Amino acid sequence: MTASAELSAAERAYEPRAPDFYIVGHPKCGTTALYQMLRVQPQIFMPELKEPWFLASDMEPRFQPPRSASPPKTLEDYLVLFEDAQPGQRVGEASSSYLLSRTAARAIARLRGDARVIAILREPASFLRSLHTQLLRTHVESKKTLRQAISLEAARREGRHIPRRSHRPQLLMYSDHVRYVEQLRRYHEVFAAEQVLVLIYEEFRADNEATVRGVLRFLEIEERVPIAATQANPTIVHMRSQQLDELLNVISVGRGPLSRLAKSAVKRVTSTDVRRAAIHTTQRHLVNGKPPPPDDALMAQLRARFKGEVVALSEYLGRDLVTLWGYDDVH
Repeated sequence: MTASAELSAAERAYEPRAPDFYIVGHPKCGTTALYQMLRVQPQIFMPELKEPWFLASDMEPRFQPPRSASPPKTLEDYLVLFEDAQPGQRVGEASSSYLLSRTAARAIARLRGDARVIAILREPASFLRSLHTQLLRTHVESKKTLRQAISLEAARREGRHIPRRSHRPQLLMYSDHVRYVEQLRRYHEVFAAEQVLVLIYEEFRADNEATVRGVLRFLEIEERVPIAATQANPTIVHMRSQQLDELLNVISVGRGPLSRLAKSAVKRVTSTDVRRAAIHTTQRHLVNGKPPPPDDALMAQLRARFKGEVVALSEYLGRDLVTLWGYDDVH
């Protein structure tokens, strides 16, 4: 039975354990930092597993990637994530896919119609550049430049040129990520305006404390713990070789018969300390490296392409993001 089918049948029985609020995205926009800063508040419970993805039924993975926690498969499994919440605590969940998903907003509303929703938006060109780097590191993307990746978007919509290791190819539709007004409307169609809080990444990054205090007020939570600035998952490394990264995973993890055979062969001729040192050195110098400088021409093209979205978002939210994001001189 699918997640969507189970919600209508079992939501009432489990509603007391369903989250009170959701951080719905986007990735690379501070969702992890916000999750970390909220979960230390004594009046908030958020599970160890960030990104359950459960309510994005349209984004189920093609397969379970290695080195990742298995997401919950049933409503019961999903609600178990929150069973350690104490009486009086606000329960929260953070899945950065829920803003991109076309089904998550209504699934959340069916489960908890009184839930609060938090979205974080970022200037489109810098967001897509950071997102591409992240997808490359996690093997969802295989093209080493954002220009190459975006050029394949039309073909990938038809199911062509999908990387073998891409477990969620929906993430490769880069332009879909920055359709901000469309995404927000999905939530405003099922939640009252006062239940949806839209944050701007650049403001959050400039002043963590003020943003988090605003979130606590939105959640009607008394501030009890000092708020320290946090930067989580910064884009500081670039994947140079996915093939070498896969080889290192074979040696270090040894899953599957061939992987275990390779790991066993390496163990016979090296010590544990030597293997760890070699893997670390290889990852640092050969697998990963500093991100390349921005492709200024591509950044300008993206800003021109998405200016209409920024203008529409400014009108939709009633605030001047055109100036804040520097689009007033983009033609």
